[in-house]
Amino acid sequence: MRQTVKTELLAPAGDFEKLKTAIHFGADAVYVGGSEFSLRANAKNFGESQMREACAYVHDRGKKIYVAVNVFAKNDDFDRLPAYLSFLNEIGVDGLIVTDPGVIEFCKKYAPVSEIHISTQANTTNKYSAAFWAEQGAKRIVLARETSLEEIKEIRAYLPKDVQIEAFVHGAMCISYSGRCLLSAVLAGRSGNRGDCVQACRWEYEITEKNRKGERLPITEDDRGTYILNSKDLNMLGHIGELIDSGVYSFKIEGRMKSQYYVASVVNAYRKAIDGFGTDPDYKVPELLIAELEKNSHRDYTTGFYYGEKDSVCLHTSQPKCDYEFSAIVKGYDEELGAIAVEMRNRFAVGDSLEILSPDDGCFGKNIVINEMFDETGEPVTDAKLVQQTILIRSEIRPLAGDILRKKV
Repeated sequence: MRQTVKTELLAPAGDFEKLKTAIHFGADAVYVGGSEFSLRANAKNFGESQMREACAYVHDRGKKIYVAVNVFAKNDDFDRLPAYLSFLNEIGVDGLIVTDPGVIEFCKKYAPVSEIHISTQANTTNKYSAAFWAEQGAKRIVLARETSLEEIKEIRAYLPKDVQIEAFVHGAMCISYSGRCLLSAVLAGRSGNRGDCVQACRWEYEITEKNRKGERLPITEDDRGTYILNSKDLNMLGHIGELIDSGVYSFKIEGRMKSQYYVASVVNAYRKAIDGFGTDPDYKVPELLIAELEKNSHRDYTTGFYYGEKDSVCLHTSQPKCDYEFSAIVKGYDEELGAIAVEMRNRFAVGDSLEILSPDDGCFGKNIVINEMFDETGEPVTDAKLVQQTILIRSEIRPLAGDILRKKV
């Protein structure tokens, strides 16, 4: 019988709105990037004032915040790094996600309050490398995605007990070894190792034969063709018990560039499943939660390398699929009017059925058929088509502020 073990659900937060969503739906911690030194330069990220506010917001709710400082640093980066690290130290960031040994030394000197977490970009695939990082002062190792569950068990047994293991459990997978990729830099002049990846691996490619000038040939597996550089998305929701048994402490969701709706849906599913294992070691993830991960934008799913290399990770198309659309976010409930106040995100109308995405089991999965809605002035609305307009929907169901309403498409 499996013993219950304390775990952490770690969610991506590409901006403040997504951070609040992650916390609302049950994340124990969030990881963010600042305006510099992070490998997601094209996310909105956090300036200093927002970073300070985000840190306070998370700590006020008893959660943790980790900041990515995982850029592959160049000499001139170190001129600006001390001031940035000193700022993160001053506001009390819980952990710094780092790849570069030089940056690690600066973290020790300028941000001693924050734990050092070794990024997946460091390609830690064995127990000896993990132990090396622990000797350098790391309190957490984010393992390379190429490690199997059996290898993780060995790494866990070899590490000091106070050093944690973090592993990706869900989201997009880079086709290169733990994200060490030059394709974007070569084809588009934008380096993924400097946070500016254009995801060139998602493009469709053809080949040419030297003696057939101008004749372009698709690389095909069947009549649909193939995207040989394009990976499926990772999904380990049905294998949480095995991840716990292997020694993973922090369950990391990929997606600082993903939508607010993606963050809500994925965090909600993993939170409920992890809590299930927390109360019942023999818990089985219900189909309701398995199906939940089909309702946000995703590519075909894979278990990656957790079970060796048995599961094919290549796709036939780079186009994600999504059966549901983010319609509105709940702002509150007007008792006097008996109506849900929402902020519109995608078009909906009288007669539509909207499903509730909520951390509250009493609301999660319930449907609201819109019979009557109106704006803040009381004027009837039959077709909500103004983005971010406040709409009141008459309903006896009372979802929580921060919950999401979605529509099947």
